[in-house]
Amino acid sequence: MKSLKEVLNNKDFGLFYGNRILLPFAAEILKAVIERDIIMDFSTSDKGANYTIFNDYTEIYFYDYKNLLDVVSKYEMIKLVVVEKGKNIFDLSNHKKISLHLVENHKLTIEELNDDSLFIE
Repeated sequence: MKSLKEVLNNKDFGLFYGNRILLPFAAEILKAVIERDIIMDFSTSDKGANYTIFNDYTEIYFYDYKNLLDVVSKYEMIKLVVVEKGKNIFDLSNHKKISLHLVENHKLTIEELNDDSLFIE
């Protein structure tokens, strides 16, 4: 299993298909910002989003979007607040802000956002 730090340092990519995202690390997701939507409820339902943590990756479904490419242009991003699996979720220093950019051939680039980046609280 790769850590988030390894993924960021190696510039590893994730994948996206329709409304589904695959991240190459295991993490709890605390918040997602897509378009103007702020999602903090990831309970299993048919609205908002849901995610599943596997040993080597995390899978996210955004139910309110049929196809992410239709709403997230190359100049926009999906923002997440994540805590890597195994880290203390109650230690705020473990909360990492990342951005996801949709690129060609279903690839997804992953970058850490710095503290100066606008992130809707």
